[in-house]
Amino acid sequence: MGCFSCFSSKEKGRSRRHGGRRERSPAVPPEARPCNKHASPPRRTSNEGANYNNQTPINKPAPNNNIAAQTFTFRELAAVTKNFRQDSLIGEGGFGRVYKGKLGKTGQDVAVKQLDRNGLQGNREFLVEVLMLSLLHHPNLVNLIGYCADGDQRLLVYEYMSAGSLEDHLLDLPRGKAPLPWYTRMKIALDAAKGLEYLHDKANPPVIYRDLKSSNILLDQDFNAKLSDFGLAKLGPVGDKTHVSSRVMGTYGYCAPEYQRTGQLTVKSDVYSFGVVLLELITGKRAIDPTRKNEEQNLVCWAEPIFTNPRRLNELADPLLKGDHPAKGFNQAVAVAGMCVNSDASVRPVISDVVTALTFLGEGNEKIELIDSPAESASPNRPPSLKITASASDREKAVAEAMEWGRTGATKPMASRSMR
Repeated sequence: MGCFSCFSSKEKGRSRRHGGRRERSPAVPPEARPCNKHASPPRRTSNEGANYNNQTPINKPAPNNNIAAQTFTFRELAAVTKNFRQDSLIGEGGFGRVYKGKLGKTGQDVAVKQLDRNGLQGNREFLVEVLMLSLLHHPNLVNLIGYCADGDQRLLVYEYMSAGSLEDHLLDLPRGKAPLPWYTRMKIALDAAKGLEYLHDKANPPVIYRDLKSSNILLDQDFNAKLSDFGLAKLGPVGDKTHVSSRVMGTYGYCAPEYQRTGQLTVKSDVYSFGVVLLELITGKRAIDPTRKNEEQNLVCWAEPIFTNPRRLNELADPLLKGDHPAKGFNQAVAVAGMCVNSDASVRPVISDVVTALTFLGEGNEKIELIDSPAESASPNRPPSLKITASASDREKAVAEAMEWGRTGATKPMASRSMR
């Protein structure tokens, strides 16, 4: 299940405003599939949802921060959307349609997702999203305003994100549309990372998002980014548990290889998905694109040998940027992406370290440098390592943590990709 970002447009199956793709992954030739010949694309079913029966409930925010979702009647939402008229339609896909509306009492613009009663949407996923977004509040998470469960009608009401999804502005741009500037891309990456950091580190127990992709990152008019679509979110491990087990679900091309193999889900699974999105931001290429050459159809598999060769890093740059990006900042972003998509989950950084690194990148002052010593570049299996030269006193702790990450994480050899 998903929120209004998960609906594809009528035109070529690409997303429209508030629209991503939630239907089954398109059939792709064997060459484009994960590098592990035995891996299969993750499955989506209508019965999958978070299992709350045997897990500790999420701690509710303080009363002044906990904004309960409103309940709407079907008649109220019909009025908001002008009886779901065609001219109010802003997206549609396999699970239903999304309409723009305006709440009569407050005048607030909203996006109303009407689930297809005959579709694959599951009641459990509907309830998961209502629960998650009612209890979790952060500037980088989409705000659920309310819902409707009249009879067999299921509708979700969200804040309206006027710029649509990241996918709309990054991938398969129409001719004449300006590409996102480099620092706007890094700001969006930072916002998405902050949303994940809240889910992983602030929620108790942690929440594993499980479906991070460019169509689930929504943008406002100032290109502030928010994570949407929490129907597949799952409570993370608590106590001495290292993972939660789950039926493999998500979006093909973004799922971590160990999750595809074993169904064991950790917060590092989200970090892998974030790394894929960061690669999309760097390259302007889709995670999976069967229209490219065979060796380039899987973005991670194509980028992996480039990570280990500093002389080839510029091959990853989106041609639409025409070189308009800082050299050190670009190399640093590539290094972060390379660590996030490492096949060894234990080597991937935690999301708080990613936030630290991207925070410095976002400032545009290149405080994080890429080490390119002969000793390091001589090893074909060693990715670039990090050195942070920031001196701001109020960030000394964060800098120290990121430096430790650079020494212990980035300097470890890249394991052979398990998806191969």
